Amino acid sequence: MTLFPDVVGDMLCESILGRAQERGIIRVDCHQIRDYTLNKQKQVDNYPYGGGHGAVMQADPLYQCWNHICQEAGERLHTIYLSPAGTVFQQADAKRLQRDYQSLILVCGHYEGIDERFIEECVDEEISLGDFVLTGGEIPAMAVADAVCRLVPGVLSDAACFTDESHWDGLLEYPQYSRPEVWHDRRVPPILLSGHHANIAKWRRKQALIRTRDRRPDLYQKLDLTSKADQKLLKEIALEEQNS
Repeated sequence: MTLFPDVVGDMLCESILGRAQERGIIRVDCHQIRDYTLNKQKQVDNYPYGGGHGAVMQADPLYQCWNHICQEAGERLHTIYLSPAGTVFQQADAKRLQRDYQSLILVCGHYEGIDERFIEECVDEEISLGDFVLTGGEIPAMAVADAVCRLVPGVLSDAACFTDESHWDGLLEYPQYSRPEVWHDRRVPPILLSGHHANIAKWRRKQALIRTRDRRPDLYQKLDLTSKADQKLLKEIALEEQNS
């Protein structure tokens, strides 16, 4: 649900998500909220009660759009409002939304926000991208849609495409390299050229641990590193850093 369906539609119809839509694995429909107004001017906003700057999106155009979507679906769909006052979106939320819901409605606000009565009646949860404010909900909605849709089976070629990535299991992803072997006098780590898959996996795990520890200590503190394999890696890391 947006005031700018062409922008959102164009973005989500490109690359991986675009191909997934062409194959019928996922479907993204963008609904122009103005099409559901009951006034000739297609007005969707008005001055806020109580005074203040800007305008507020009115409840009824949002409701008419939301109700139309639910009627088409034949059920009340889980509805998310993208709001700076929402819970900060995490990878765990992407997993949950993909697992628990067949369809989602993402509501993109604008101006000073949307009428609270629509939120109370129709919205199931509010999601934020972080502690900052954007001019509208389209960018957060596209981010949430991308994060959720890429987890749908068949969208990516293999589950490892996302299970090996940052945040899937609480770790940041290890460094990645591609050809050429030497670029600007910087060489690819020799272990990655060895063809020894077990050693490569060990190196990647070690690098992921170091990167998470150094860049996101908040995530690192939550990791369960009690396994014998991880304890051994931690000792190796400490020894290597001591000798470097």
